[in-house]
Amino acid sequence: MAELVPYPFAALIRRTFHELRTYDRIFDLPRAKFHTGDENYDLSAPFADGRVASPLGPAAGPHTQMAQNLVLSWLGGSRFFELKTVQIQDELKIPRPCIDMRNVGYNAEWSQELKLEASLEEYVKGAMLVQMLQESGELELAPSFTQLIWDMSVGYDLAGIRSERVQTFLRNMLDCRRVVNRLRKQIPAEFSSLRDLDFPERLSDTLTLSTFHGCPPEEIESIVEFLMRHLGIHCVIKFNPMLLGPQDARGLLHDELGYDEIRIPDSAFERDMPFQRAVETMESLDETARELDLSLGAKFTNTLIVENTAGFLPPEEKEVYLSGPPLHVLAMHLVARFRRHFKMRFPISFSAGIDKFNFPDAVALGLVPVTVCSDLLKTGGYGRLGGYYRQLQSRMDAVGARTREEFILAEAARQLKDSRIEGLHRQGASVKTQQDLLQAVLVNTEAYLDGLAGQERYRQAKNRKTPKKIGSQLEFFDCVSCDKCLPVCPNDANFILKSSTRSIKSAFLERCGAKWELREAPMIELDERHQIANFADFCNECGNCDIFCPEDGGPYVLKPRFFGSEAQWRRWKEYDGFFLERVGEGERVLGRFEGQEFLCEREGDRVRYRGLEFDLRWQGEDFQQATGSGPEQIDLTYFHLMEWLLDAVLQGDAPNYIQSLVRQS
Repeated sequence: MAELVPYPFAALIRRTFHELRTYDRIFDLPRAKFHTGDENYDLSAPFADGRVASPLGPAAGPHTQMAQNLVLSWLGGSRFFELKTVQIQDELKIPRPCIDMRNVGYNAEWSQELKLEASLEEYVKGAMLVQMLQESGELELAPSFTQLIWDMSVGYDLAGIRSERVQTFLRNMLDCRRVVNRLRKQIPAEFSSLRDLDFPERLSDTLTLSTFHGCPPEEIESIVEFLMRHLGIHCVIKFNPMLLGPQDARGLLHDELGYDEIRIPDSAFERDMPFQRAVETMESLDETARELDLSLGAKFTNTLIVENTAGFLPPEEKEVYLSGPPLHVLAMHLVARFRRHFKMRFPISFSAGIDKFNFPDAVALGLVPVTVCSDLLKTGGYGRLGGYYRQLQSRMDAVGARTREEFILAEAARQLKDSRIEGLHRQGASVKTQQDLLQAVLVNTEAYLDGLAGQERYRQAKNRKTPKKIGSQLEFFDCVSCDKCLPVCPNDANFILKSSTRSIKSAFLERCGAKWELREAPMIELDERHQIANFADFCNECGNCDIFCPEDGGPYVLKPRFFGSEAQWRRWKEYDGFFLERVGEGERVLGRFEGQEFLCEREGDRVRYRGLEFDLRWQGEDFQQATGSGPEQIDLTYFHLMEWLLDAVLQGDAPNYIQSLVRQS
């Protein structure tokens, strides 16, 4: 199984600013896709004991487990970050592929893939790099769009959370000065002006508890009680869709929405709490929260356990997790049921099938945060976030609202046609109108739920399509150059190779006495304007790029794979791929083709090419004068391929992670 490898902080900084200044993009996201706020709209919202500039952000998942993911999400417009769930079991064996976004969305991944210590460092690195960008003056940020919240997520039992390693993680998130000061020293000299920024000492004091399917209610209570009393953390409990019960959940999924082929196993309900027990859990923990003056909230929802019958994820996984449009409807029914019981007593965060069209509705329901995952896995990736704001601002313009609170009130007025409430939104929500604001949220909740399951966009008939395939097989070089595989990767693992070279030589050396004869072979022609490659350190083989690639085979499987270190290249011997580096005044590339290992070294016009049965040296292109050992015939095809890749990666006109690593060394 492929493993994620964190990237050196100094190289990450260099890549970020070099790419911004030279190519007007960061991690392959163009500046045109950045959302940096708009002074005409105040979207800020309360959360725990603070405020956040916008309720929008990535859910705990593939978009929040590495530093570059966090930066990309922030550039897209996220201001709330629900960090990937950590747990004491941090050596997981996750099936590959693990994400299926052909239509509604299924996954088989559920927890951070990095070790606890690496997770902590990635979260701090991401937050520091965001602050460096924010204060560098190189982005035009609206002053009202700077407040961020980094929200922890942990699971799955009290014993694990009380363990020393998880406690160390939590304490370092609450006080990250030691990590910040260590990373501060790694900021390159050319960015010394940013070394003394006032980086946060307390990265997070809020936490969303991931109550994994089957976690007993008493265990949930014990965990939250412990986190509040011993660490002073504001807590949100993530609830599961099974709270609806088998009759309502299946009724919505099958009868209302038409997803007859999706089956929820009986065991999913048997090992989860019923709604009434969730109510009792909130009631019990509310006493602790009030005593300690901490915030307690609920999140709807976790993913839905279903049988693995869609045919893309590994068949040995009998159960997988449903997301997307059908989950949105189920989760909203739980929001309404929860509010009918508790009114506005507890804040609610939401993550289920959010996209640009229903994001304004979630804002009107007073949900904070509103987090997204499945939609960001589709074509456009993080660049889709800007559309969320355009939709929200359009809806706000339609009712004359300029703040989130005004929008909530105006939407309720539209539902009730109540002139008194309508007048309030023009004045702006204040402490005096807080009761009206709470009432407006309840009005909007019921209005939104009414007819939601009947909307075509959530029904099975509208979610049958899969991304188009054109029937051709993806190859090592050349493809349709649609570049869809770049933004759909949460980790930015796929990248572009650009080079003026369009033909690669292919030839054989044949021994002729003491010299060699060169036997030319047909050229390898590169017909497309650029090539796609893969950075193995950031690729966890989730399979999402395969879903959206028009050709068959998967970019993460078939495109040139580059490793960030020789150790990684040597470790993963079952993978063909390459490692590039500068050595003294020269360059060196290690390559593996069909399991065979090769070396290509260049220094000036001196060249070395080595394989299992040969080791040759020559100057320039004077192959006939090569010296060294080898059989009677040596194929130079792999040499020419590696030489082209070396030039394309290190000297080509496109930024990539290998360039940044080589520059750092």
